[in-house]
Amino acid sequence: MNGTQDCDVVIIGGGPCGLMLAIELGRRGISAILLEERTTPSRFPSANATQARTMEHYRRLGFAEKVRAEGLPPDYPTDIAYFTRYTKHELARFSLPSARAAREMVKTLSGSWSAAELPHRVSQIFVEDVLRGEAAACPTVSLRPGWRMTAIRDNGDGVEVDAESGSGRVTLRASYAVAADGGSSPTRKMLGINYAGETGAVRDFMGGRMFAIHFRAPKLYDVLPHPRAWMYWAINHERRAFMAAVNGRDEFTFHTQIGPDMRARDISDAQAIAMFHEGFATPLDIEIIGRSSWNAGYTLVAEKFQQGRILMGGDAVHLFTPTGGLGYNTAVEDAVNLGWKLAAVLKGWGGPALLKTYEIERQMIARRNTTYARGFADSVGLFALPAEIEQDTPAGEAARKVTGDHYNHHARFEFNIPGITFGGRYDGSPIIATDGTAPPPDSPNTYVPTGCPGGRAPHLWLDNGRSLYDTLGFEFTLLVLNQNVADAAKFRDAAQTQNIPLSIVAVATEGARDLYGADLALIRPDQIVAWRGNASADAATVLRQVIGHPNG
Repeated sequence: MNGTQDCDVVIIGGGPCGLMLAIELGRRGISAILLEERTTPSRFPSANATQARTMEHYRRLGFAEKVRAEGLPPDYPTDIAYFTRYTKHELARFSLPSARAAREMVKTLSGSWSAAELPHRVSQIFVEDVLRGEAAACPTVSLRPGWRMTAIRDNGDGVEVDAESGSGRVTLRASYAVAADGGSSPTRKMLGINYAGETGAVRDFMGGRMFAIHFRAPKLYDVLPHPRAWMYWAINHERRAFMAAVNGRDEFTFHTQIGPDMRARDISDAQAIAMFHEGFATPLDIEIIGRSSWNAGYTLVAEKFQQGRILMGGDAVHLFTPTGGLGYNTAVEDAVNLGWKLAAVLKGWGGPALLKTYEIERQMIARRNTTYARGFADSVGLFALPAEIEQDTPAGEAARKVTGDHYNHHARFEFNIPGITFGGRYDGSPIIATDGTAPPPDSPNTYVPTGCPGGRAPHLWLDNGRSLYDTLGFEFTLLVLNQNVADAAKFRDAAQTQNIPLSIVAVATEGARDLYGADLALIRPDQIVAWRGNASADAATVLRQVIGHPNG
């Protein structure tokens, strides 16, 4: 393949951010070419926690059930359990529902966990398989595995991306390019954009070079004396590590910190297996399927998310210590935020300031989430283990109680995070029509549903058993919460005049109006409350503001 090709958007990178963006654009009829340097998908399980908000987006796009069908078996427990060693003393356990139980529980929950979906424990390799299939099914999306970006140019009225593979070279001409090409992003480096934040945080664990193996162990559950869990932590003076179940049968990943002078590539299989046994403590035959290394101790956010017609998302603009699953989930939300804005501009109804709000909104969330991730890493990595933790003595029992109390608290701190999941807000964004009310305080472990503009639209189950989210349009939606649909007329007419795609949904469920705090609520394509008020509002001015026209 040689020559030039045209499209609306070039996406560089085929991880969760790039694939999700391709889907968001493709579902809106925007032509996109996605370049992915790998010829085949990575089969090393990396991120393994899909947060509830991410699942809500997968639900919006119609494939949440496909994701829930992947990963652990439906009835497999998703507990987080802490041990001195995996076959020795259990210190703490945070019990969480299986995938099947989560489907039923979500219909009965209120308050912080009022949601259309609950979290799902599934390896990123399986999620990416689903995302890749959904992207490939979009007629306007072309996935190009084995293609590498070699140069990128912003020409003022468009971009050019040079790419090459074993089959040739091509120059792609597009209106915009989006780099989702990972933490070492060649695009970010070409643009001269730097990270800001913390590197090299030193901790006893989760603060240095990490080494991981993906292994197969058909007999593990036969040897393990404790109830099954999704994630197993080993905490002793010889080895701190965590192990995650990949398929609930015989595949697992094991992660541990290695010394500053150790190089992952120099670690033999025998040495890796010995590290595992320092956490497991009982003889067990394991087969190493793959290995990886990564750095813990990063709290980094790029100084810019956009330079002209080139935008960036995912690890290319934020790097986390991967606690709380925040890296992958933040990357998906980058794509959700950017997708509808790019499409709106390309279709002509998005205003001139709309794309600039991508950086404004997502950079503040990246700083927020990396800070929370650092707190989780500090909690687990700075805890000083008592010397007697493995002794079979009264002093050992006391040490294990102290340690267990800490990790019981930690588990609820890191793994029960509705505030982080649902509470991210875009306060101060110029496309949020504030009403002067203050949102609830930002807390990682508590979410207070609120219709205050700038945050996620509060969820509720309707009288017919459907989720409110299942009634929202794919673009903007005006919720009518006072049962008087005529009040929506001005917004309908103004949207038609401005060519803004707008659905009108009347909600008669008891408590809906009180939940939103207004007669009307305008919901963005990414399910963020853009405005709330009543029929006396200047609908045309409101709509112009929320789609990026300066000064309303």
